[in-house]
Amino acid sequence: MTQLALVTGATSGIGRAFADRLAADGYDLIITGRREDRLAEFAAAHPGVEVRTVAADLSTDDGVGTVAAICAAEPLTMLVNNAGVAHYMPLAQLPAEKAAELVHVKVAAPTMLTRAAVAGMRERGEGKIVNVAGMIAFSGPADPSVMPRRAVYAGSLAYLVALSQTLNAELDGTGVRVQVLCPGVVATEFHSRQGLDLSAVPRMSAADVVTASLRGFELGEVVTAPGVEDAGLLDAVFRADLAAFGGQSPQLASRYR
Repeated sequence: MTQLALVTGATSGIGRAFADRLAADGYDLIITGRREDRLAEFAAAHPGVEVRTVAADLSTDDGVGTVAAICAAEPLTMLVNNAGVAHYMPLAQLPAEKAAELVHVKVAAPTMLTRAAVAGMRERGEGKIVNVAGMIAFSGPADPSVMPRRAVYAGSLAYLVALSQTLNAELDGTGVRVQVLCPGVVATEFHSRQGLDLSAVPRMSAADVVTASLRGFELGEVVTAPGVEDAGLLDAVFRADLAAFGGQSPQLASRYR
């Protein structure tokens, strides 16, 4: 049976690395991005598999609608919600249009594409969904002295963590699995587009991030953090989350009385 993957933001970085790896593994591909020239270049470089290119801007309703329709219609084996924008700045300095773009690309688009893909995956009894987030999702409790702060970006990635964990539980027993992929700093064009020079900072390769994602599925992980050696640290975070969730009561806590 032919494996078919749709990868968003496939023209560079982690998305390109996913597309390369999946093509090498024999997947047929539907790749999306804003740059038609790069999409065409990728297709020409991979003649051994079927590559369908879709130029779409996921910061717009039309772009999300176009790709969501494909997710609903095609027999996807894997969906990789990778498209992203950074816009690293405090909320008060973040222009309204950039805030809207960030929320559209990292919250609305993954939600609507996943929603469109899940029904067919359930019917077929198999499927994998990868939501590419980042370790910044866990940075909220950091001391105020820790900079740079990026509230909307961190919040959007934290949303993907909660969405993926909850959705994976909803889909238990269906054959469909969800993973949120949380790399740290990765060697891609992502930061340079924001005018940030991270050439002196140790960075993971995009290929290693993809390796971690595919191995994470084999390990049964829902949250895959490629750079975290001690997986017990993540387990401790989630146990604490559940302890707080389970520790509530209808009585007003004494510290508020």
